Amino acid sequence: MRSSPLEGRHRALGAKLVPFGGWEMPLSYPSGTLAEHRACRTDAVVFDVSHLGTLRVSGADAYERLQQAFTNDLARIGHGRTQYTHLLDDDGSVLDDIIVWWVAPESFDVMPNASNTDRVRDALSGSDDAGFEAVDVTASRAVLAVQGPEARSRLASVSTEASEVARNCVSSVEWKGTSLTVAGTGYTGEDGMEIAVPAEAAERLWDAVTAAGINPAGLGARDTLRLEKGLPLHGHELGPGITPLQAGLGWVVRWDKPSFQGREALAAERDRGVHRRLRGLRVEGRRPPREGQAVLRDGEVVGEVTSGNFSPMLETGIALAFVPPDADIGDELAVDMRGTPTPATVVKLPFV
Repeated sequence: MRSSPLEGRHRALGAKLVPFGGWEMPLSYPSGTLAEHRACRTDAVVFDVSHLGTLRVSGADAYERLQQAFTNDLARIGHGRTQYTHLLDDDGSVLDDIIVWWVAPESFDVMPNASNTDRVRDALSGSDDAGFEAVDVTASRAVLAVQGPEARSRLASVSTEASEVARNCVSSVEWKGTSLTVAGTGYTGEDGMEIAVPAEAAERLWDAVTAAGINPAGLGARDTLRLEKGLPLHGHELGPGITPLQAGLGWVVRWDKPSFQGREALAAERDRGVHRRLRGLRVEGRRPPREGQAVLRDGEVVGEVTSGNFSPMLETGIALAFVPPDADIGDELAVDMRGTPTPATVVKLPFV
C-alpha cells in the first residue's frame, strides 16, 4: 500500500484512512463527509489527490505518440492548456480516462487514475524511440486540489500566481523557492486548481493552504461531489465493456483524427447505435441507492446502478445508471433497493 507525502498531516488531523487504488488515502476528517461536501459547494476545500498518477511524457515525438493513443485531439489546444481524454481498448471500451497537462511545447504531464498508471505507460511505450520518453514521476510529488467558489480568493493569500491560473490552463509557478505546476482542473464541478508540488515541499504547501482557511476534505466528499455533477468514475461509469458512447461522452472522441487506439470498434458501435446509455436518476426519499442495484421499468429489470448516494445539496437519493437508450428525461423508473422497488425519475445531468 502506497502512501501520500501528506500522510502525517492527515493522521495529525484525525483523518480516516482507507485503501484506494493501491494507496492509503483520507476518506474523511472529523467534520464528516456531509460538512466537507457542503464546504466545497459554498466556500473552498483542499483534497490530497496524490494517488493520481503522473507520467511525464517528453521529446520531439511526444505529441504524435499521444495523438495516436488517445481519443481527443491535442491540435484543438496548445501548450499551457489541459485536455480530458480517453485511452481505449481494442474493443472500444475505456481503459482509462485521463487529463493531459500540456506544460511545454514538447512536455506533457499525463494524469491517469490511481491504479492505471502502469497500463497507460505501457500503452504509450512502443519501439525504442530517441524522440520520446514517458517517465512515472508520481512518487516525486504530491497533488493538492483546491476546489470551491472561494478557491481562488482564498488561495490568493498563499500565491497570487497560482490563484490566477485559468480554468483548463496549466502554468509553472514559483512559490517560496519551490516550483509548482498549477492546472485549472478538478473533479468536483466547482472552480479551482490542482497543484503539483515536489514531495519534500508538500507539507509546507499544505500548511499554507489550510492556514488560509481552506479546510481539508476527503475522498468521500470528492465522490459525492463528482456524483452530483454527473462526472464518471473509472471502474463504475467507465471501464471494461463500457465505451465513451455508452457513457454519454462522445464529445471526447474526435472522429476527424485519422487513427487512435480502439477507433475501429468504436466507429462500428457508433454506426449501429448503443445498446445502453448512462443516465441520471433522482430517487424518491433520502435512502441512497447503491452500485449494482437493478433498475426496473414496469417491474422488469432494464439496467443497473453504477454509482449511487445521498445528495447533500438536494437531500435525496441520486444515481448514475445504465438504462435502455430509449429511457428519456422525465421517464419514471424504479431502483430495486434491497428488494424494495423505489420510484426514480430520469433527470438531466448534472443533478446540481
